[in-house]
Amino acid sequence: MPIRLKKLIGTVLLVALVIVYALIASAIAVTRLADYGGTAHFFFFLLSGLLWVLPAMGIIKWLILEPRPKN
Repeated sequence: MPIRLKKLIGTVLLVALVIVYALIASAIAVTRLADYGGTAHFFFFLLSGLLWVLPAMGIIKWLILEPRPKN
């Protein structure tokens, strides 16, 4: 796969991940945390704000992998 195409796919995947993850995290916060206090909101958003990094790291790792040499 050409490196330019790989970077384009990776960029689109990262942007889509952030948008979808933010929408899901916000929906969960609105539906589940409405009756809880500020401390619960703080810890939920702290955890959910850090959790998206795990799938993003996988995408970035895929982006920087060198292509296999053809034999």
